Amino acid sequence: MSKEPFKISNKIIWLSSFLLGVLMSVPKIAEHRFNLYEALVDSSVTFLFAIFIWYYNILTIPAYSSQDVASGFSIIRLVKSLFFGMTVMFLLAWVQQLLLAYLDFGPVMLMIEVRGILVNLAFYMFLHLLYQSYQNQQVGIELERVKTDNLGAQYELLKQQVNPHFLFNSLNTLKYMVESNDAHAVDFILKLSDFYRFTLESRKLDLIRLSKELEILNAYVFLLKARFEDGIDLSIIIDQDHYQSFLPPFTLQLLVENCIKHNIVSLDRPLQIRLYSEKDFIVVENRVQLKRTPESSTGMGLENINQRYIHFLDKKIEIQTSETLFTVKLPIIHGNHHH
Repeated sequence: MSKEPFKISNKIIWLSSFLLGVLMSVPKIAEHRFNLYEALVDSSVTFLFAIFIWYYNILTIPAYSSQDVASGFSIIRLVKSLFFGMTVMFLLAWVQQLLLAYLDFGPVMLMIEVRGILVNLAFYMFLHLLYQSYQNQQVGIELERVKTDNLGAQYELLKQQVNPHFLFNSLNTLKYMVESNDAHAVDFILKLSDFYRFTLESRKLDLIRLSKELEILNAYVFLLKARFEDGIDLSIIIDQDHYQSFLPPFTLQLLVENCIKHNIVSLDRPLQIRLYSEKDFIVVENRVQLKRTPESSTGMGLENINQRYIHFLDKKIEIQTSETLFTVKLPIIHGNHHH
């Protein structure tokens, strides 16, 4: 979602500057000896100064960022604005002195500089209030966007976790194992129980440790191997230092499920999946052996994972494809990002 830029209508800038110039001429009009030429010059100086200050303060406002929201009122920007205003007003006062040479430059200069400082302060504070309101609005929009993305991600994750086809296939596998008195039937029941217990415990968490995620993955792969036997070849080589890092729950399970969904899994052509660490990434890589009749896909699985990484780390996952390999690189989320 693109952010609306902060802007102020040119009509407001020019009209307010004109009215301010007119207002500054009121004392001249009230004088006993009214001088129209002198009033016009004085009003023009104020008008031009107001235009300069408006646009300078608008152009020096920083782009919206969460850091600027936290910093609040900027004394440095105010000092710069006052210094710029005094310089501009000095030049305008010098021009006024050329046009009204009969006036005493000293008192006029002092009066104009004081006027410039007051106008500058008023404009700066007004802009600051408008900009703070704009920032608060952007924060609200950002929070709503994140809330919507999280709800969508949680919904998609829930659909994939409680996959009816996976549960149906697991129960059918269990039925076959029990009927054939398979010695691993009890282990299968325990792993199936562990997997769904992990699902219930982790579905409300934003992040979990990689070590815990690997426990979920091992339970999931055990259930798959009971069905596909040696049709799945999963190797895990991860640096021990990365075991305490974090990632969104069920990320690895979703990626392995994605591999199985789109590729042939058979004893004749085992699906090779590698899970390993590489610098600041956890990599999931599988050999491409696409099904002749591909299953329908919405692409929401990978997009779900990508959106959660953008939310937590402000980084995207990396997806690399070739004729032989499909690779997904997950940026490592360290403890300081988690907290």
